Amino acid sequence: MTETPTRKTALIVDDDKELSEILYRYLDGRGFSVITAKNGAEGFRTALSKKPDLVITDVEMPLMDGFALCKKIKDSQALSDTPVIIMSGKKISEMDLVAGYGLGADDYVIKPFSYPVLLAKAKALLRRSGKGPAKKMKIKKAGFEIDLEGRSAKLKSRALKLTSKEFDLLALLISNEGKILTFNSLLETVWGHNLADYNNPHTVEVHISNLRKKLGPHGKRIKAVAGHGYKFE
Repeated sequence: MTETPTRKTALIVDDDKELSEILYRYLDGRGFSVITAKNGAEGFRTALSKKPDLVITDVEMPLMDGFALCKKIKDSQALSDTPVIIMSGKKISEMDLVAGYGLGADDYVIKPFSYPVLLAKAKALLRRSGKGPAKKMKIKKAGFEIDLEGRSAKLKSRALKLTSKEFDLLALLISNEGKILTFNSLLETVWGHNLADYNNPHTVEVHISNLRKKLGPHGKRIKAVAGHGYKFE
């Protein structure tokens, strides 16, 4: 049984398809519902129809750039309180920052950026805007009880002593019961690695091995799928 409060919705606006897909998987694995748009004009239409809790937009895009999108969002009566994080692929000068904040930007990340840092900024903005989670998220399944907000895990009422990465792996695997999670998706979601820079599956294998040991007989529920990754049964 899974107790699931309403997931916060993040709108990613970027014409870089590869980055959008990576951010989609990363944020989806961290408790967000994610929608995407490939340019500012489409992003604004999507924001009006879907009313996301957060917008993450690139600066340089066709039809409407990120600054123009930010201004339209902040000028819109329906969207004015929606936090906006701007992603920039170039070094931003102090003048650019001032101009962007003047248009309503709530925060910035500069490419290439750390996915965990982006996540931390997103959560902080949601808390400040009053859009943060109203209650804890818990997963109860197969004898496990996982508190995603409190970052604690129990197995048959016994507290599990897990590292941060082991906790993230367990939560992700159980949340996707029966689904194969590839090495690459785990590296992106749990470690926040950019696969262009790092894609060594051994990192995943070592942590899975340690996690299995801590779970005892229940560790057998984590099945290796040769050449692909792992799944929880």
